[in-house]
Amino acid sequence: MHDPSSANPKPSKGQDIWGGRFEREPAELMQAINVSIGFDKRLWAQDLAGSKAHAAMLRAQGVLNATDEAAIQSGLDQIRTEIEQGRFPFRDQYEDIHMNVEARLAELIGEAAGRLHTARSRNDQVATDFRLYVRDACHHAHQRLIALVKALLARAEEEAETLMPGFTHLQPAQPVTFGHHLMAYVEMFGRDAARFKDASARMNECPLGAAALAGSPFPIDRHATAAALGFAGPTRNSLDSVSDRDFALEALSAASITATHLSRMAEEIVIWSTPQFGFISLSDAFTTGSSIMPQKKNPDAAELVRAKTGRIFGALTSLTLVMKGLPLAYSKDMQEDKVPVFEAFDALDLALAAMAGMILDLTPNRERMAAAAASGFSTATDLADWLVRELDIPFRRAHHITGASVKRAEALGVDLPNLPLSELQALEPRIHQAIYQVLTAERSVASRLSFGGTAPSEVRRQIAFWKERLQNEA
Repeated sequence: MHDPSSANPKPSKGQDIWGGRFEREPAELMQAINVSIGFDKRLWAQDLAGSKAHAAMLRAQGVLNATDEAAIQSGLDQIRTEIEQGRFPFRDQYEDIHMNVEARLAELIGEAAGRLHTARSRNDQVATDFRLYVRDACHHAHQRLIALVKALLARAEEEAETLMPGFTHLQPAQPVTFGHHLMAYVEMFGRDAARFKDASARMNECPLGAAALAGSPFPIDRHATAAALGFAGPTRNSLDSVSDRDFALEALSAASITATHLSRMAEEIVIWSTPQFGFISLSDAFTTGSSIMPQKKNPDAAELVRAKTGRIFGALTSLTLVMKGLPLAYSKDMQEDKVPVFEAFDALDLALAAMAGMILDLTPNRERMAAAAASGFSTATDLADWLVRELDIPFRRAHHITGASVKRAEALGVDLPNLPLSELQALEPRIHQAIYQVLTAERSVASRLSFGGTAPSEVRRQIAFWKERLQNEA
């Protein structure tokens, strides 16, 4: 192995990288705008994996001899150790992670390092590294979502019978159970998990070997490198291989939809925890105080989850705008693909973890929610349904009678369960005492037995379904 301590001159910024084509170093501004090692060094593990797979394939195909391949593999292993131990010299003059690794490899093993780049380009190299990263990010997001779904299922099971008001337009609509409300988010986040899984499957093709844009004249085995890196197979068009960033856009799309759901739930946590609602409380673990108002307990974790949605949306918009006008194949514009993806998945990971923590942490105020569920004429639809079911009144007429009943109850300052029978009979003489059996929130909820309804038994059925589904998928 070459000893780097024997001769380690300071490399130039331009000539050593680009060889004989360039005579002068790039301007400082060019260097500043061109360098990407500050952010793409996050791809070091993917870059090393791709290089090791490529070297092994070149050896198997007879393009690389055994001595050089062994030196390359050993050097790459040493680079991994240096990076893991924080000793690797990331240098701006080598522009990106690929050139930094190649330069360091040359310092470690000498001329053999120059053979590693045979039959590949930085174009297919970065496309492969980035796919590996995004595929891993999708898998991690999927796992985070499954953890959140499990947290929601645990709380939904505890609250399957807890009454709360269901809202439309943020106005009391019909009574539901808190468990049913939480299960709505299980459905949302379950779809999100499926989207990441689908995106991972679609991006699971390997660009390595597409080279700059046209493929390679060397007898490479792209199926071998694809298999070594865990891909289902190689990409099928060399132009598309190096110019495609659909996989990143699709991942960001899935992240944006997930962030939307996280933001909706965060908004509800913020609303529910206000004194005006008082439906839930969060512990000190997920709240903060005020520097001037000692009584405050602010749901900052939920607010920050809600805010991070903007960062994730911005990442999708940013990358879409980068890609929208690019001719085939690779353009340096595409160097701007990584920062939005890194930032979006960092924000998503934190938001998913925080939301799962809040779900397990929150304490419901069952009495407050039950009182709210029974207020606001929330069983008006039950009154209309009873008129249809028991008196065979067309629904539109029943709707009118019910509306008049609500108006009369409001005038008397009572809710529907306390509206005198005589008042109801003034609107429809056939109404009888049995009407009061459907006008409580408990009866209303219990009656919603349709598939996917809010009745506790149906909530438990859906919980059981999701538990079995997660177990089967695992």
